[in-house]
Formats: sequence, C-alpha cells, structure tokens
Amino acid sequence: MGQAENPRTHHDHVCIHAGSLPCGAGRVMLPPRSSAAMARSMDNIVLRRVGFAGLGLALTLSLLGLLWRALAPGGVTGWEWVILAAYAGTLPWSAISAANALLGFAILIGARDPAAAVVPQLDRRREGAVPGFATAILVCIRQEDMAAVTPPLDRLLAGLEAAGASHRFALWVLSDTPAPAAGEEATIAALAARHAIPVRYRRRARNTGFKAGNVMEWCDEDSAGMEAFLCLDADSEMSARAVLRLVSCLEADPRLAIVQQLIVGRPAFAPFPRLFQFGMRAGMRAWATGQGWWQGDEGPYWGHNAILRIAPFRAHARLEALPDGSHILSHDQVEAVRLHAAGWKVRCLPEEDGSQEGNPPAMPEYLRRDERWAAGNMQYLALLRLPGLTPMGRWQLWQAILLFFGSPLWLLLLLAATGNVLSGGGAATPHGALAAVMLGTWFCYFSPKLMGYLQVLMQPAEARRYGGRARFAWGALAEIAFTTFFEPPSVLNKAFFLLLLPFGRRSGWAAQNRADRGIGWGDAARLLWPHTLLGLAVGAALASVSWTALAWGAPVLAGLWLAVPLCVATASPRLAAWMRAAKICAIPEEP
Repeated sequence: MGQAENPRTHHDHVCIHAGSLPCGAGRVMLPPRSSAAMARSMDNIVLRRVGFAGLGLALTLSLLGLLWRALAPGGVTGWEWVILAAYAGTLPWSAISAANALLGFAILIGARDPAAAVVPQLDRRREGAVPGFATAILVCIRQEDMAAVTPPLDRLLAGLEAAGASHRFALWVLSDTPAPAAGEEATIAALAARHAIPVRYRRRARNTGFKAGNVMEWCDEDSAGMEAFLCLDADSEMSARAVLRLVSCLEADPRLAIVQQLIVGRPAFAPFPRLFQFGMRAGMRAWATGQGWWQGDEGPYWGHNAILRIAPFRAHARLEALPDGSHILSHDQVEAVRLHAAGWKVRCLPEEDGSQEGNPPAMPEYLRRDERWAAGNMQYLALLRLPGLTPMGRWQLWQAILLFFGSPLWLLLLLAATGNVLSGGGAATPHGALAAVMLGTWFCYFSPKLMGYLQVLMQPAEARRYGGRARFAWGALAEIAFTTFFEPPSVLNKAFFLLLLPFGRRSGWAAQNRADRGIGWGDAARLLWPHTLLGLAVGAALASVSWTALAWGAPVLAGLWLAVPLCVATASPRLAAWMRAAKICAIPEEP
C-alpha cells in the first residue's frame, strides 16, 4: 500500500508446510492481438451495449409514462412533482435490473451452453485438466471460527490432489486477526499435516488496507513462482472441478486478468439465509448472464471465488488511500476497473456449479453487512473523477453506487406520497393507472429473481435438481412473500444509514458473526423500532384520510409494521426445523 516502512515488520510469517512449485512469471505487458480480431470484437460488443441501452431506456420511459398517467389527471401538485423526481431517480436501477434479467433469461432459455455463450474462454473439453501454471489459493480471515473455515478447504485440497494437480497449487491463509492467534496457527498446522499441497499461514499485526492490503502484501512478498491466485473468503467453498475450470479459462487467454465465478449460498437451515439465498441464487443467475453478454471483457469482480493473474493485478490494482487518508472499503470493483483501464480483460463466468459462500444468519447481520457495503460503495463517488478509466469502468462504479443510492429516494417517495394524500392531491389519481405503475415497478425491481424462477420452471432438468416443479414453485412463492415484507425495512435501513453517513455514521470492516442464532423480541425491537415507528406514523396519516389510501400504502407499510416479528421469526429454530422438514426453499446441494 505504498508504505515507507518494510511491511514484513508488521506481520507474522509462518511456513506451515513448505513445498516446491514450478516457476511461473507473470507478464505485465499485454500479449499481442491482431487488429482485425480486435475490431470484430469491438463491433460486436458495441452492438450489444447499444441493444442493452435501448432496452433499458425503453423500460425507463415506460415506467415514467405509467407514473405520469397516474399523476396527470386533475393537474400535478407540488408533492406530485417531488414524487415524479424521486421516482425518476430510482429508475436507473430498476431498468438495469430488468434489462439484465430479460437478456439473461433469453440466453438461459435459448443457448445450449449459456455460460460458454457469455465467456468464450470456457472450453468444456478442458474441464478437470491439470493446469499448466502454478496457482496460489488465498483464504482471507479475521477472527474467524477456524472449525468452520477448514472443512471446505479440506474438501478442496483433497479434490485437487485426487485430480493429480497437487503440484500446481499452494494454500495460503492470510490472517488479519489483530492479536497473536495460536489457535489459528495450530488449526492450519493440522490442515497442512493432512495434505500434500503446501499450506502456509501469514498474519499481519497491522491491518493496513484491510483485505485488499493483505492480498497486495502477499503479492509483493510471497507470490514468487506463482502465475495466479484464487481468492476465497472465510465462508467460501469451491470444488476442485470449479477451481480447475477457472484456471483453464485464465490459461486459454493470456490477456485475461480475472475470471469471477458466480457464487451461490451454501446450504442453510436458519429461515433467513434459507429464504434469502433461494431468491438470490435465481436472481444472480439471470442478472450475471445478461450482464456478461453485453459487458464482455469489462466485467465485475466481487472479491472472492475468483481467479486472478498476479502480474497485472500487482502492477495495476494497487489501491492508494483516499484524499482524506481512509482506505477503500469495497476494493473489488475498483481493482477490476483499474485492470480494464490497463487493457486487461475481466470476465464473469455465470456458472453456479462448485462455487458457494455463507450468507448472514439473521436480519441484524444482513443489515449490518449492507451498511458496510453502502459505506464502501459511496466512496466510489470520489473515484469517478480518476483519469484513465474506461467508460465501462466508470459505469461499473456508478452501478455500484446506484445499488444503494436509490434507498433515500424511495424514502422521499414514501413521504411525498403521504404528503400528497394528506393535502388532497391524490384524489383524482386513477386507480387503474396507479396499480399499473406499482405492478410495473415491482416487476422491474424484482425481475432478476422472477426470470430466474421462470427459467427453472420452464426447464424440467433444472426443476428436478430442486425436487421438481411443484416443490420449487412453493419455495419461490415463500421467498416472494418473504421479500415483500423484508424489502421495505431493508431499503429504509439503507436510507437511514446513507442519510447519517455525512454526519459521521460509520460501519467498519469488523469480525462477522456467521453462526445461526435466535433473536429475542427485545433485541429485534431495539434494532427496528425506527422502521416500525415510521411505518405506523405513515399508516396513521393515510388512515386519517381514508381506508382506501391506507390500502394502497399497505403493500409497502406492511413490511415496516411487521419488521420486528419478521426479524424474530426468520431466526426461529422451530421455523427452521419445519422448513427443512418440508423442503421449503431447499437447494440442490442440501443434504
């Protein structure tokens, strides 16, 4: 991270299991490429991007037109102009979601091999082949339960050894645990003793630059002899087949710097992660497939379950401190756009197989994680002015900002709609037009998971992996009901956080709870009383005008009224046992 002092003085460096690896030196300079091939590729990707932009614009104008039809009768009041402006501000994210989902759905349904249609470097004939260059597996930890971290690593190392690839890999555990961690060292030593693949442990006493700083220090000091590294988080799990597939993609194209695997949730039994990951899995499959089709070689990086070529990453993805001296929190997408700017390719492989992560076990952990991500993504506002970024790189940063930026606008929209009803401005609103705009907005906002659900229901082989169409449909309905109630408090929580962020509200990168736990009513109330109070206040205001007004507000307000019960219920062991027994939201990997 550009420190003047020697970074080695700030961390322990313990070689648990030494092993020799074949030398492989990465090249920072881009390999040559024919100008004709480059021109053909550019023409193709430009057409795809124009098509995506046209679809997004059409969706945006359609939703704006629906809202105008609802607001225009009787004249547009001052409150309604605020509604129109706030709603317009939310539309970029809704349109991006819907356009990616619709394109992804078309590819998932129409292509014989959707992943290969999006990632030309994917060669099914090479899957499982022993790689030609050395790869380090980096696992980043910070005050983790090592009993939960090591079993997935055991399975991965055993799989690589069974594939005859042990001489091409080494495992590094990069610890940012602040105090000396004898337990970590002992656990990693035991892991090393069980495997032929070299296993090493490295701990920093000073956590400069957080995870990104730890990885870059490893690249500077310990990456000799390695061509690439696979980045894993403490809750990541990847199969040997998936890892070998990523390595083969990287080897197939010397201009490729990152291949990001799609990530799905590990089997979960607590209700919250079980419901959340069921929808997230469907949504990410459609989203990533559509996005990969038009973004091409300038795709995203999500920080883990990905393979990276060391030489260009070390040369171009080094992150300086921000002007205020703080370090970049959401490092991954910045690293990707730096590589785009240097002419290197970044691809997202929209394939689920063999790539998993843990999800927050309950609502409080999820909301805190969202706050960390929001704080990191808002830092991108200071990076948009960086010279040398590609247009797609700037788009990637804007897209990450939009993921959270719309939340305060949704809050403004709710308050403006309430003010409009109280002032009598909504009396002339046609109910049919209002229903159309609400349904259209709902569809676009949630279209990735809706398209993912439809894909599985239309493909019998996919549905069988979930226990058949009927069982999958029940899971989808349960998740949609959960999302209907969960999304309002989730959006409101992001809005509260972002509104307080300029006044010193912070959410640092601390150790995370990953274990299932029950939540008491008192704890849930202390966390969610502002959300509930706002919902009750708006509900009372609407009810003071008419029960019809309250009914129109109920689809949003119900989630705020029930935020505390939802928090308690989705952490309930009893509900967890029932859902597991009934196979509600079961995923193919569930035992």
